[in-house]
Amino acid sequence: MEYFTELYNWTMGLMASPNAPLWLFIIAFIESSVFPIPPDVLLIGMGVANPQLSFLYAAICTAGSVMGGMLGYGIGYFGGHPIATKLFKKERVEAAERIYQRYDIWAVAIAGFTPVPYKVFTILTGVMEAKFWRFVVVSALSRGARFFMVATGLFFFGEAIRGFLDKYFEWLTIALFAGIIGGFVAVGWWSKKKHGNVTTEAGSGSNSS
Repeated sequence: MEYFTELYNWTMGLMASPNAPLWLFIIAFIESSVFPIPPDVLLIGMGVANPQLSFLYAAICTAGSVMGGMLGYGIGYFGGHPIATKLFKKERVEAAERIYQRYDIWAVAIAGFTPVPYKVFTILTGVMEAKFWRFVVVSALSRGARFFMVATGLFFFGEAIRGFLDKYFEWLTIALFAGIIGGFVAVGWWSKKKHGNVTTEAGSGSNSS
């Protein structure tokens, strides 16, 4: 947890950089495959400081995230299942596989818009050799919807939402960070639940025979 906190604090510090838009792109790019801190923290902070540039920041964030997702797809496609289990815990990969098998490419949309770990699905989509163009389109729509929703609030509600974010920014970013961690926990819980069901069904089948 200390490691995540240090990364989080480092990411937050990038807002003061004169190259903050570039850092926003970089963070969005690497978060889609390996980096644990979401780019939303930078997007919100930069949008609070300059609401008139919110849509530009959202576009930068979306472009970086989708391109990073493409890298994640390539990692999964060429590295296969072994690379996925090496980067993430085995139970998370197995849970993500079950979600993907149930929802197909829409699993990427769910992960792209919600705290469910998007990076797991970018790599897993490559592992499962899903159609690349479908992955890119769904990623662009879901990630864009997420980032532009934040930008819309900052741009259209002006000083009101800026004052709210100024006052509660730390709490909101902590909640966002907790949501990402909660996403990983949810995937792990899903894995354990499904594994338990499979074990029970296997036991029932053995008894009936």
